[in-house]
Amino acid sequence: MIIVSIDYGDVRTGLASCDDSEFLVTPRSVIKERDKHLLAEKIARVSAEYGAEKLVVGYPLNMDGTAGIRADKCAAFAELLKAHVTIPIELFDERCSTAEAHEILGANGVKNKNRKNKIDAVAAAVILESYLQQR
Repeated sequence: MIIVSIDYGDVRTGLASCDDSEFLVTPRSVIKERDKHLLAEKIARVSAEYGAEKLVVGYPLNMDGTAGIRADKCAAFAELLKAHVTIPIELFDERCSTAEAHEILGANGVKNKNRKNKIDAVAAAVILESYLQQR
């Protein structure tokens, strides 16, 4: 099943996807969009282009497992996104995904100034890899 993961942000939102065998996860793109309705439309269009059969939205719980402001925003965005797609949408705990993405980029020699355009897509890949492992 092709799954697209979403690292939702107020300004930049990262996307990643896996192949049909759910083995290979690839950071795909970063969408720069502040309007969440336009963002939902763009994600619907892009996920259809990828042939997505499911969307996984990162759900950043607090370290104690409670939902904070950011998690609430991600849940609200997932609800908004449901109006734009017909495939299932699932929230997935993404604690520390951005920190792990920074480590991955650093280990691969990506300089701090070049990370801004890549970090969200890599974070989406981290979310998807974790989701697939936990499934």
